[in-house]
Amino acid sequence: MSAELHITLAGAERVVAAGTTAGAALEADGRTVIAAKVNGEARDLAHELADGDVVEPIEISSEEGRAIVRHSTAHVMAQAVQELFPEAKLGIGPPVDNGFYYDFDVPQAFNPDDLKRVEKRMREIVKEGQLFSRRPVGDDEARAELAGEPYKLELIGLKGGAADEESVEVGAGQLTIYDNLDAKSGELRWKDLCRGPHVPSTRSIPAFKLMRSGGAYWRGSEKNPQLQRIYGTAWESRDKQDEYLKLLEEAEKRDHRKLGAELDLFSFPPELGSGLPIFHPKGGIIRKEMEDYMRRRQAEAGYEFVNTPHITKSSLFETSGHLPWYADDMFPAFELEGVEYRVKPMNCPMHNLIFRARGRSYRELPLRLCEFGSVYRYEKSGVVHGLTRVRGMTQDDAHIYTTREQMAEEIQSLLRFVLSVLRDFGLDDFYLELSTRDDSDKFIGDPAEWEEATEALRQVATESGLTLKDDPGGAAFYGPKISVQAKDAIGRTWQLSTIQLDLNQPKRFGLEYQAADGSRQTPVMIHRALFGSVERFLGVLTEHYAGAFPPWLAPVQVVGIPIAEAHAPYLQDVAKKLREHGIRVEVDTSDDRMQKKIRNAQKAKVPFMLLAGDDDIAGGAVSFRYRSGEQNNGVPVEQAITEIVQAVERRVQV
Repeated sequence: MSAELHITLAGAERVVAAGTTAGAALEADGRTVIAAKVNGEARDLAHELADGDVVEPIEISSEEGRAIVRHSTAHVMAQAVQELFPEAKLGIGPPVDNGFYYDFDVPQAFNPDDLKRVEKRMREIVKEGQLFSRRPVGDDEARAELAGEPYKLELIGLKGGAADEESVEVGAGQLTIYDNLDAKSGELRWKDLCRGPHVPSTRSIPAFKLMRSGGAYWRGSEKNPQLQRIYGTAWESRDKQDEYLKLLEEAEKRDHRKLGAELDLFSFPPELGSGLPIFHPKGGIIRKEMEDYMRRRQAEAGYEFVNTPHITKSSLFETSGHLPWYADDMFPAFELEGVEYRVKPMNCPMHNLIFRARGRSYRELPLRLCEFGSVYRYEKSGVVHGLTRVRGMTQDDAHIYTTREQMAEEIQSLLRFVLSVLRDFGLDDFYLELSTRDDSDKFIGDPAEWEEATEALRQVATESGLTLKDDPGGAAFYGPKISVQAKDAIGRTWQLSTIQLDLNQPKRFGLEYQAADGSRQTPVMIHRALFGSVERFLGVLTEHYAGAFPPWLAPVQVVGIPIAEAHAPYLQDVAKKLREHGIRVEVDTSDDRMQKKIRNAQKAKVPFMLLAGDDDIAGGAVSFRYRSGEQNNGVPVEQAITEIVQAVERRVQV
């Protein structure tokens, strides 16, 4: 064996001694650099290098570095739980966005005091500086060591076929166990089945906090036992963690469920069932404005409006290919006249039937069909969340049928259209995500056509000038997609509009058009959801604006506030003029004092208030008060009306 190794480090070739670890080659301190990429794969700093290896640092402040810190913190939490609750059985403990969790089978649910005890013990473990040590094991050896952990034993049987969150435990190929060792004596303190990598020492975890606990079904199935899940967050510094905690405080203030109740927009009556919201008159106004806007924009862009029923024979989803892969997300089938029916979870198969209803010519293409279609999906109870994850929704769905030659130009035009609409709603910080197929057997169709579709989307996304991120394996079963990821006012990212390229469904439905040469050709199908769903988009907008919608969307755009009862008729006349311009206006004639009326309007987040007293009436004017608290006195009525109308028409925020 050679005493020297040739490796590539920071783009330059280096010669190091045999047995050199990634950490030694990188001169890592375990605090700034906490892991390494070796030939593109994340490894512990203790990983011994081989000749020809390409080595890169994984810094703690990178997304990959944060994920490793969070995964390691999940292990520390699980160790603390088992020390404090020896009867606890281990589930899984992956990193997730902004934090981590670990699932436990325990006799009783964790309470807040339990979490305080766990967090205290975690801090002691971190201070002890226990070492994370990776150890390969065979299947039988792993089963013997983890004989008392039934959920880990089940995961061993899933090796190579685990879902994403479970794969942090088993991965594929060789199983590994991570030992937590006493830094001084090397004594084993705790161990877990895990693929890794981990930080070198618990001291490499700078900041963490336990957030809450709740129930979670084992492997996400309601057929399995319910475990107790503890959530936490971990960061590369206390400052970063404090920033995140402040963001959470602001997010809590903006929670659309809370604001929806306070502003009387929508509610979730338990009599209807989970994930089935109802919209009150004020929420209905916002929905109508959103939908009217989209109808106008789509009509201008050459879309044709269609309408399809809420239920269909199950066989339609067999033709489309949805049933084998989507059945768990559909509501159960029911029988009518000896035929199995389902409520529809998507509109695309029905739009295919519209295309197929008569002969089509190339002269009709692109054919753009759109619908505000009600669809129903059986979301698991644990993921239903306000308007952003519902079971009954309205999709602003469109399906566009083009020739192969038109495909790229249509996608390019469609992306421009999508981004311009989102900007009109006040969202303007985007990046794109390209979801592609992987080796899973869920994807149907010719791989060569998948490649063609993927490259068409990639080219358009690249030419847009926006940042493009890859999402391997995230495509729909029938084709790749671009999704627009938009940041809201406090920096959170939401997946909004999607553009999916489908070369499979048109074949499955036998869709054809007559080409210019008289031949019969199969169209390309583009799926487009702009809002995603009206419900979810409204939930996002409510949080983006913290309920203070721009004037064009505000349910009440103006409130007239008379200083005394005698001034109310004057403001009623002003309100009449505003209504003639289509402005939504109310006059507060309640018995409340003027200051209380102002506070009520501010609490309702009304964009404009018009106050009137004796001097205003004498001068044919109003005192113009903005949502911000600014006030202009003695503004002529016509000038005030013009300013309000222009603000609504320009869709400006105030």
